[in-house]
Amino acid sequence: MSTLTGGEPVAPFAPEPGLRAAAPTSGGLPGCRVRQVTEFIERNLDKDLPLAELAAVVCMSPFHFARLFKHSTGVPPHRFVVGQRIARARVVLTTRELSIAQISRMVGFRTPGHFTTVFRRVLGITPGAFRAAVTREDRLSGGGE
Repeated sequence: MSTLTGGEPVAPFAPEPGLRAAAPTSGGLPGCRVRQVTEFIERNLDKDLPLAELAAVVCMSPFHFARLFKHSTGVPPHRFVVGQRIARARVVLTTRELSIAQISRMVGFRTPGHFTTVFRRVLGITPGAFRAAVTREDRLSGGGE
């Protein structure tokens, strides 16, 4: 676990701050449908995920799906997808095996510049600075044992 957000631990796959766990609520999507969509998103983060495609996963119109998804999760579908992409990127950035450009494509961003912009907007730090901080934390915690 990392502590890059003001000293509070950050779970590797934690969604974007402000996202709530998908819980069945009256008026929202049933839990099984939320799970269907979120699993589809996880499997396809490297691809474009238009609203119509997400809605089709649960056989709904895009407008109706977006409204119910937001009611169930607390955020619109696009923001949820972006949060999941950033969460996956945080995990992959902890290794040095892939470049930031490769990671940006892996998590569904078309350009490294857009990835960096969104990453900074969500976490307040660039992907390169995040990787450096994680590497530094690993060295400090590994060196004292």
